[in-house]
Amino acid sequence: MRPIHAPKTRPERRYRRRLRVRKKVQGTAERPRLVVFRSLKHVYAQLVDDDRGITLLGVADRSEGVAVEGSGKVARARAVGTAIAAKARAAGHTRVVFDRGGYQYHGRVRAVAEGARAGGLEF
Repeated sequence: MRPIHAPKTRPERRYRRRLRVRKKVQGTAERPRLVVFRSLKHVYAQLVDDDRGITLLGVADRSEGVAVEGSGKVARARAVGTAIAAKARAAGHTRVVFDRGGYQYHGRVRAVAEGARAGGLEF
């Protein structure tokens, strides 16, 4: 890529990474995509069926039923992972595809994945 077309800002670079991830990762009805969004203060996770183009369910760290053990953002992210795993299993989904959303698999993104695995999701 020519330097003149290179992404300049942090959101532009994340958007490019997100597109690269989405080329390989696609959710289906049998195996939905577990999407993670990380803002500066909060963490959100969704299950998406890309075939039908709908969001099956979603959880945020501010949602009801999210029990945080410990303090800090990583603990809240792990609680989001276990909460979405519980909701997904109740809806009949046990296998998912993990979409890190252009973020590095580290910190809060990794905590969501570990919480979902601990909650019983397979990916």
